[in-house]
Amino acid sequence: MLGSIMHIGATAYGVTGIPGYLTTLDYPLQYTIVLAVSFIIAFSLTWIFWKEDAAKETVKKEEDKEEKKAQENTQSILENTNGNTIYAPLAGNVIALEQIPDDTFASGVLGNGVGIEPEEGEVTAPFDGTIATLTDTRHAIGLMGPNGMEMLIHVGIDTVNMKGEGFELYVCEGDTVKAGQKLMSFSIDKIKESGYSTTTAVLLNNSDDYENFQVVKMGSVKKGEPVITI
Repeated sequence: MLGSIMHIGATAYGVTGIPGYLTTLDYPLQYTIVLAVSFIIAFSLTWIFWKEDAAKETVKKEEDKEEKKAQENTQSILENTNGNTIYAPLAGNVIALEQIPDDTFASGVLGNGVGIEPEEGEVTAPFDGTIATLTDTRHAIGLMGPNGMEMLIHVGIDTVNMKGEGFELYVCEGDTVKAGQKLMSFSIDKIKESGYSTTTAVLLNNSDDYENFQVVKMGSVKKGEPVITI
């Protein structure tokens, strides 16, 4: 309206804001006034009516709603399984088996499962079971679980070459463990400094024995959240 009152004319369509000076060369003062008034009005209205706490509360409600929906979906899946659940042994980002940057793991020759890109260097037991095998280089753990589950947790890709540096075990072969019990710690920084991927393979070696094998969680995951059911 102000531009119309001042009879501002332009030589092209579609260019406004500061670049608008290019099309209003004959009216620089008037156009500057229009921009100033627009800024003042927009700033004033925002200052008066914008409620940051209310906006944050709206965002939080939406996030809580999405999280609740995800939990309900996971619970629904679990209720329709035979109760055999493999929980996330690490916190991080769950990726599909095929995305693990190692041909052997990605091909499924060692069993079906997932990869986890860890956020922290700690591995916990994915179920109640027994420690079946430990590598001398401390980077991989084999477990036996309920109903004959055979699980491999292999931290990083080619980390066998680190010869145990940056890894520490808290269990021995034959130990009985509970879901969530700390099994291993490792240094994410040392793995990266050595030039290796931290992606951890979580594989059910005998997955072919279970017709109902299903990955129930992808993306961000916390330790102890359900990841696989059989």
